[in-house]
Formats: sequence, C-alpha cells, structure tokens
Amino acid sequence: MSCKTDELQVPGFHLADRALFRSAELAIIVPTFNERENICELVERLEACLAPIHWEVIFVDDDSPDGTAEHVRVTSIENRRVRCLQRLGRRGLSSACIEGFLASAAPYLAVIDGDLQHDETLLPKMLEILRKGGTDIVIGSRYIVGGGIGEWSRTRALMSLVATRLSLLILQADLTDPMSGFFMIRRDAFNYSVRNLSGLGFKILVDLFASSPRPLCFKELPYQFRSRQVGESKLDNYVVWEYLTLLLDKMIGHIVPVRFITFSLVGGLGIAVHLVILALLFKGLQTEFVASQVIATVIAMTFNFALNNVLTYRDMRLRGWRWLRGWVSFSLLCSVGAFANVGIASYLYSMDTFWVASSVAGIIIGAVWNYALTATFTWGKPKAR
Repeated sequence: MSCKTDELQVPGFHLADRALFRSAELAIIVPTFNERENICELVERLEACLAPIHWEVIFVDDDSPDGTAEHVRVTSIENRRVRCLQRLGRRGLSSACIEGFLASAAPYLAVIDGDLQHDETLLPKMLEILRKGGTDIVIGSRYIVGGGIGEWSRTRALMSLVATRLSLLILQADLTDPMSGFFMIRRDAFNYSVRNLSGLGFKILVDLFASSPRPLCFKELPYQFRSRQVGESKLDNYVVWEYLTLLLDKMIGHIVPVRFITFSLVGGLGIAVHLVILALLFKGLQTEFVASQVIATVIAMTFNFALNNVLTYRDMRLRGWRWLRGWVSFSLLCSVGAFANVGIASYLYSMDTFWVASSVAGIIIGAVWNYALTATFTWGKPKAR
C-alpha cells in the first residue's frame, strides 16, 4: 500500500501548506550546552544570510541546566526552521553533531557553534561550492590568508597549534585548520564515514577525515574567529584528554577498544595508589598485612571508580545520587575480584612471596572482572570503544 504526503488526513492541513513539510536543502547543526542567551541571535543571523535557501537549524542540546532546550522549543513554535534534539545522560560535541546529521534528511550538512564565534555569512558560499560538485567538504579556516584567531591567549593559540600537529598522526589531508568546528559537508560524504566515526570529544572534523574510507576532497575558506559575547566557554581541562583518546582510537581502536585502554591506564594509576597505601599501612604503621591489603583495595577501588567516571566515561558521567549508586554498583560488581585480590595476595605472602609481588598478583586477578562488568552495569556502556 502506497502512502502519499498530499493524501495524509491531518487536521488543519491544507495542500497549500505542503512546502512546510518539504525537506530542507541545508541542515545546520548547532551543538549546545548552556547557550540559551545565544539562540535567538543565532537564528536571526541565519535568517539574514540564508534567506533564499530552504534550510533548517537543529540545536542538539545536552540537557543544559539553563533551559536551552526549552527555549529552542519555544522558538520553534514561531519559526518552522528551528528544531530541538535534546539528549539525556550523555555529552560531547562530536556525538551531538553525528546525531544532528542523522536527524535530518538534508543533502548538505553544516556545523556551527552556538556561541556566535563562527562567521555564519560564509554558509551561502560553502553551499554554492558544494552544489557545483567536485568537493566533499568546505571548511572555515582561521589559519589561511584572511583568517584569524581573534583575541585568543598565547596559551590557547599554542594548544591549537600542538593539536594541529598531533592530528598529522592520523590525517593524510593537508588541512590548515583540522581543529575547526565550522564546516559544511555533503550527505553522501558523511555517509561514507558515519559507521567508522568514533564520536569522541570535540573534534568532529578530525574524526570525519580519519574515518573516511576514501580521501575527502576539501576546500578551505578564511574567517575571523569572534569573541564570545555571552555565556562561558565549553573548553575545560578534559578537552586535551578527549582529543588524545580520539587520536588513540583512530590509531589502534580497531584492535583494542579505546575505553578499555583508558580504563587500563586508570587501573595502572590505581595500582600505584594501592601500593602507596599498602606501604604506608604495612611498612609505615606496622598494620597487619591482610588488614592493610583490604584497606588499600577499598581505597584503590574508590579511586578507580572516581577517575573512570571523570575520564573513561565522561560522556556518561554519573553525578549526585547517581554517582553514589554508581560507586555502590562498581564496588559490588568488583567485590568478587576484590575478594580474589585479597585472598591471592594473602596466600602468596604466607608462602614467603615478596609483599609487593603478592599485592600485584592479587590486583591482576581482581582487575579481570572490572572492565566488562562495570562497563555494562555501572555506566551502561552503549557499545565497545
């Protein structure tokens, strides 16, 4: 049985309104977190420069506490071009862009920040270039003639330069600004990469180029990076970590899931914490070895949970009461490993094994359980990474 749009029986719907249901040619994806004050201004700027184009803007909001998503919904009532995609329980600019792309049927897809720092007036020129064919993606660059980084501090400029150099580890394209978060891509080019994307961190452009099974044909356009007028920057101390995990994922993620790698790194730090606490108690305070091992195990387990929650599972970070429930879950799920840890270590020590070796052996036995069980039941891991 076929179904035609103009035959749908929708109350209040008239054939003259079919244009409202026509798919947009261009979808602009705007990842947001606490950008309520910028929504109306950005929409007005888009309307001013995209008037002749059939477009839509999709705000992908990571459940902003300032009510960004609700504000977008109110705006969408008066402006049919505005859409809201609110995400619960997860964060990340790259994954937000991917979900926004997938939520639209438009043949051309653009990404622009919600903080008004990108030059939206370049969008028509980007679209014109893609329409002509021969180009997969058009990128706004701050580092070619005519572009600029605005009022960046020397520290931020240096970080951007280092990140650009590091991108050469996984990119073969000669991009001047692989860190750019302002670009437009053809739907078919995105589809080539989508199933290979990591979706980690903030650098979706690097992810796209590194994930494409064929070289992407690109063009760069200069633009001046603007200063933020309202709100706060989303850059924090974890951006570097997320970028490094993205690079690691693209280099060896097809062999070992990157979450397991970071989980293991945290576990390595946990071993150090465990040994330090054990040494302080057993050697420093002359506490019985078994008691010292139990205390060290509990402290190291808590340390591992807290750090994994911040780093390994940052996009699914547990907060408030969920943090406490997660810690309980983590502790219970690791209890079998913890009992094995204490038991094996104690047995080896009783056999006159060096105390450090005894402790490490117990740690290895206990760690076997940690990743698989806690990834599924503590953080509810959606897929292996």
